[in-house]
Amino acid sequence: MTPGFLPLLLAQFVSGLADSALLIVTIARLGELAAPAWQVPLLKLGFTLAYVLLAPWVGPLADARPKARVMLLANGVKAAGCLMLITGGDPLLAFAVAGLGAAAYSPAKYGLVTELLPAGQLVRANGWIEVSTVCAVILGTVAGGLLVSPALLQRLPALGTSPLETPMALVLGLYLLAGLLNLRIPDSGCRYPPAPRSPALQVGDFWRSHLTLWRDALGRVTLSVTTLFWGVGATLQFLVLRWAQEHLDLGLDQAAYLQGVTALGVTLGAVLAGRLVPLSRATAVLPLGLLMGLLMPLMTLVDGVPAAALLLGAVGALAGFFVVPMNALLQHRGCTLLSAGRSIAVQNFNENASVLLMLGLYSALVAADLPLQALLWGFGLSIAAVVSRVAWQHHHDRPGHAARRRQPTTSPAHPLEPPCES
Repeated sequence: MTPGFLPLLLAQFVSGLADSALLIVTIARLGELAAPAWQVPLLKLGFTLAYVLLAPWVGPLADARPKARVMLLANGVKAAGCLMLITGGDPLLAFAVAGLGAAAYSPAKYGLVTELLPAGQLVRANGWIEVSTVCAVILGTVAGGLLVSPALLQRLPALGTSPLETPMALVLGLYLLAGLLNLRIPDSGCRYPPAPRSPALQVGDFWRSHLTLWRDALGRVTLSVTTLFWGVGATLQFLVLRWAQEHLDLGLDQAAYLQGVTALGVTLGAVLAGRLVPLSRATAVLPLGLLMGLLMPLMTLVDGVPAAALLLGAVGALAGFFVVPMNALLQHRGCTLLSAGRSIAVQNFNENASVLLMLGLYSALVAADLPLQALLWGFGLSIAAVVSRVAWQHHHDRPGHAARRRQPTTSPAHPLEPPCES
């Protein structure tokens, strides 16, 4: 790994830690204000919408300046959202502002990975990014819960009228620490042609980038499976909680522990993928997506907690081993065809649009009183069917893709060619 990767990894870990803690603290603030219960899911909705709505502009922004500076600026926007919460601002608006920062942070972060590291190290780097992200979510959620616990709130010194202001200030401190770590990230030296100045032209440029990635054989494979993965993964969180409560008779806190087991499985799979799967063999993990989908319906046959933990750990491990090489190949392929920032913006747009669509579909199916078993079978078999179709299409496209690679092109077509010029 290059020397600049470690500061990048640490900065994104601390910033992600603060994001997860801020969510819990903001939920507690809504409770303190006696806000209606329907406002709580709107926090996640507003945060995710920022990735979709800002996609045409955050990619060119990440490419217009050294990406470490863009990360610093985006982290400052997150901190501004936290500061709004401290000063009594509306919790929904404050968390939406943090979402704006996160939407700008992601293309700069992942784009910088492709610029700092050679193609042969991208799978390993994505494994470490995935591990640090999962750990940030778990530890940030635990830290947020600890900060808003009544026992700790009674011991913390009050900064104002609300006892939650001290936890908010501590989360703000995490964002400031992430900013300091951003200052340690070097400039990769990669530069790209300037984007159109007109917002309307930028939307057109984004749509062309979107079509370019979907029409490319490798881009279509990786974008299809990662879009499906993140959409179903977001829905699976709610499915696991409901399944654990209804099928295993667990409380909400115990059901959340099973999600932690899944996260640990993802971590293990991500580490193994980083060590065992080279970028040139990334598409070889496609059959694991099929297996992952087929394992989901087995949850309906499990009655004990140990067996449930084993099954969810296995699903998580398959997910981590599956998605890390796909992410790495998509990042490199997108950087080759487009640019680092633009390709990540396209990826974020598709994945987060999938999250919104899948959560909306799940809500509609729950409102229609569809049984839990039918939901698990439906989502599991859908994953298996889509991945099978993508794998078949990839196998079908390979000869044609190989023939096109031998023809002169305006951009490198081989997945291991250099992604940018310094």
